Amino acid sequence: MVGLIQGPKGPCSLRQEQRQQQIPFGNDRKKGKYKSNGKNKGKHRFPSGMTDLKDFVRSQRRRADDTIESMIKGITTVASVASVDGFEKLGSLFRALGFEEGKGWDDAGGRGAAFLAPLGNLELVTGREPAVPSLLVEVTQLEAVYSVVRSWMLNPATGNFRTEEIVVKLTAVAATHWNSRLFTVDLAPGLKIGFWESENPQHGRPIAVEGDLSAAGKKFAIVVARWNAVITDRLLQGALDALHRSGCAKDDIEIVRVPGAWEIPSAARTLAESKRVAAVITLGVLLRGETAHYEAIYTEVARGIGQSQQETGVPHAFGVLTCETLEQALDRAGLKAGNKGFEAAVAAIEMASIQEKLADKTKGGR
Repeated sequence: MVGLIQGPKGPCSLRQEQRQQQIPFGNDRKKGKYKSNGKNKGKHRFPSGMTDLKDFVRSQRRRADDTIESMIKGITTVASVASVDGFEKLGSLFRALGFEEGKGWDDAGGRGAAFLAPLGNLELVTGREPAVPSLLVEVTQLEAVYSVVRSWMLNPATGNFRTEEIVVKLTAVAATHWNSRLFTVDLAPGLKIGFWESENPQHGRPIAVEGDLSAAGKKFAIVVARWNAVITDRLLQGALDALHRSGCAKDDIEIVRVPGAWEIPSAARTLAESKRVAAVITLGVLLRGETAHYEAIYTEVARGIGQSQQETGVPHAFGVLTCETLEQALDRAGLKAGNKGFEAAVAAIEMASIQEKLADKTKGGR
C-alpha cells in the first residue's frame, strides 16, 4: 500500500505545516530549545543560523531525503475479481497454500480479503502485453506447490474441477525466458494465476560474505584438555574428522593438550599470537558436580577464549562443554546429540574462510 501525504505546498494550515516539518512551537519555544535570531521577536523562532520559514523547511526536506529508504515498509496491489465464484476459489486456494490472512471486509457494497506474503513487488510493463498473468506468486518448491494446487482442484469441497478441466486450466511446469520455471492455473474467466521459481539459487537473497567449508591449504590448531579424557578424546576425534573431511592435511593440524579447561585460554592465546594458524579450536568439558566453583571457572574460560579471539583477530571455535552430568557430556560427544568437537571444527573452517575473504575485500578497497 502506498500512502501519499500532501506536503507544505498543499492546502494545510500553518499549525499542520508546523507539525509536518517539525517547526518549534508551544512548549518547545518556552523551554528555550530554539534561539531567536533577533529579527523574529513576537514571531516564530528558528534554530540558530536560519532566518525564516523557508530555510527551516529546506533543511527538514534534506533530512527526509536521507532517511526515505527506511520509511518504505511495503506495497499492496488490489485486484478486482469479477465473480463471487472466482473470489471464493482464489481465497480457498491461497488458504490451502498457507498464505497468512490479513484483515478482510464485508458490507453491502462487496467483500474483500487480504493475503500476506513475506516479500512483494510491483512490476510495470510498457510496449507489449505481459507474457505472464498479472498475479504471480514466487515459491521455493515449485513441484510441491504444483501438487498442492492440483489436489485442491480435484477436491470436491474446494476447487471442484473435473479431471478433463484440469488438463486445460492447469499448465505443466515449464521453463521461461527469464531464467525461471512457471505454471499457471485458470480459476475462472479472467482470473489466471502464475506460480514461479527462480533458477538462480541466490535470487532474492541478500548479498553477504559467507565462508566456504574447505580447509585445504589452511593450518589449524586444536587445544584440548586432558581432564575428563573419556569425553575430550571423543571431541578431538570429531574435530579431526571434520578437518580431514574438509581437505585439511594431517601436517597442517597442530594439537596441544593442556591439563584442564582452565588452561585452554592461555594455550589458545599463544597459538593465535604466533599467526601460524588460520583458526584455533578449543575443546574441553566442565561438569557441575566436580567443583563448587563451576560457574566461576566456566565464566573465566569463556571470557579468556573470547578475549583471545578479539585481541588477536584469529577465529576461535568454542568446543568446551558445560554439562550437569557425565551422561549429558557423553551425549554431546557423539552418542546422541552429535559431536560438538565436529561442530566446533566446522565453525572454525567457515570462520577462517570468512576472515580470508574479508581480508581480500579490504586489500581490494571494496
